[in-house]
Amino acid sequence: MSENKESREIRGDAKTVRQLLEWEKYAVDYYQREYKWQTKQIQELLSDLGLKFLEDYEDNHEPIEVAGYGHYFLGSIIISKKGSKKFIIDGQQRLTTLTLILIYLYHLQKEQSEEPLPLENLIYSVKHGVKSFNIDVPEREECMQALFKGDESYDPAHAKSEAVKNIWQRYQDINELFPNALEGKALPLFIDWLLENVVVVEISAYSDADAYTVFETMNDRGLSLTPTEMLKGYLLSNIKEEDRKIAANNLWKEHIAKFNSLSQEHNWKELDADCIKTWLRSQYARNIRERTTGALPKDWDKIGTEFHRWVRENPELLGITKSSEFIRFIEKDFDFYSRQYRTIIYASVHLTPGLEHVYYNAQRRFTLQYQVLLAPLLKTDSEIIIRKKIRVVAKYLDILLTRRIMNYRSNDYNTLQYAMFILMKEIRGKSLEDLVNILTERLMKEKEVIGTRPDFMMTKTGRGQMHYLLARITDYIETQSGLPSHYLEYVSGEGKQKFEVEHIWANHYERHRDEFPHVIDFELDRSRFGGLLLLQKSFNASYNDLPYKEKREHYIKQNLLAASLHPLTYEKNPGFLHWKNLNNLPLKPIEDFRKADIDERGALYFQIANLIWNPDILKEELSE
Repeated sequence: MSENKESREIRGDAKTVRQLLEWEKYAVDYYQREYKWQTKQIQELLSDLGLKFLEDYEDNHEPIEVAGYGHYFLGSIIISKKGSKKFIIDGQQRLTTLTLILIYLYHLQKEQSEEPLPLENLIYSVKHGVKSFNIDVPEREECMQALFKGDESYDPAHAKSEAVKNIWQRYQDINELFPNALEGKALPLFIDWLLENVVVVEISAYSDADAYTVFETMNDRGLSLTPTEMLKGYLLSNIKEEDRKIAANNLWKEHIAKFNSLSQEHNWKELDADCIKTWLRSQYARNIRERTTGALPKDWDKIGTEFHRWVRENPELLGITKSSEFIRFIEKDFDFYSRQYRTIIYASVHLTPGLEHVYYNAQRRFTLQYQVLLAPLLKTDSEIIIRKKIRVVAKYLDILLTRRIMNYRSNDYNTLQYAMFILMKEIRGKSLEDLVNILTERLMKEKEVIGTRPDFMMTKTGRGQMHYLLARITDYIETQSGLPSHYLEYVSGEGKQKFEVEHIWANHYERHRDEFPHVIDFELDRSRFGGLLLLQKSFNASYNDLPYKEKREHYIKQNLLAASLHPLTYEKNPGFLHWKNLNNLPLKPIEDFRKADIDERGALYFQIANLIWNPDILKEELSE
């Protein structure tokens, strides 16, 4: 009797990631199988985990010292027990993401650690000789197997489920966004910390009915206010005139409705809160937490975690100490920066004429751009000046990010957060002319520019960045030659239209023994900048293995960057030839692609890149 009663209890247990996933099996009911996290959530989680770990980490620490590091609470999950399986009622987004992170760490530590920590049993389990993942959803099996095996040939486009396609893409996000500061010597300590110091509360019930009751109670009962709603309540409560309070409330609701509409269209969460954080940081953040053990959160950090409380604590800084100022804060400040934020965030997902560089930066998952873009904007600026300021900053960031990529510098959130905070303060409220001068001078002082690394190549983790660079270069050549832009196809095509990076040389070392005494040298040169193209996946599948001379005959039908290897491209092509000659570019057909051609072709790519990412494009906004 007592045993049966215990089995029917609703229990809440705090568990580490290891306790949660080690040899455990979780299922997801068919009506709940969508995995919906986007890049934003991945970036925020990786950033939060990295910052929490780095609060305590020191280079000289031994693994035993991780036990004394701070803990990170990942929230709660709700499960319903059915026999040996646990069905996830709430929390599959986090558990799925944890599994993807563990798969990434499994591969990363094999590359970087001599004694990798065992992670397999947190990712999958084996019963009666059958391996299945610990988040056990049959339709995801093929995708998860490909990720675990590192099978790059897997094509998620064939998956029937959008959740599977999303899982594949979020893993690519992890691959690109994982903080560099957690790699190398820090990696085994971070993995140990993740498994032992990251905590989840598992709430378990014996039936679906009880589990859903818990879920509804936690989410509905009490109707807890969001930070945005709490901020609105505080601001409106300080407005004395009833008619002005009603008007301010209506304006606030109007903006929130527009944010909700955008959120639904693009499956974003908490867009209204993101806007307020971005606005307040861009205009008011004075300091940021130092990266030292025990350092306290400052303006930047507090705005990011509890902006409604930060506003209450800083009325003088915000200029809201009397009723008329609270009215101004909503009707002028909130109204202005909400409109500008929506413009920017829309341009980040739609290639908008005049704001293309906002889209380019978003393609790189550079979410830090938004507060920097808002920083110089003033309510007194005309619409023309506002657009010009946004363009100048977006172009600057585009050049900066490209230079960093081409010098093997990380662009992840943790690496650039402090630098973007300093930049944001430096350009806050500046005139257009001052903005151009400040950002141009910053670029001119940079020692690492495009072309300082002639050995620049595609690394295993940098395929996405190389794809982006080749897409920009290919599109630039074509548009400058008078052809229509195909950039969106190059970066986001699907199925037969999907584009991918192709090596000009097929992976056949035996064809190049005369120039490379060792296969390693061949593989390195094969992946260098000048030895790469961007081509349709269907083309790659058909012709990738052919010798260069045979492939070249098919390049003529592809984009101009590929076609430039063929002599026919230089006949009856006036737009292309005019642009080539105007910029004195050493473009030429290549009959037999040799090692020296990779060197020359790489130098050509750098020359074109310096036309695209030229600091002088910032000054164009002053003359237009």
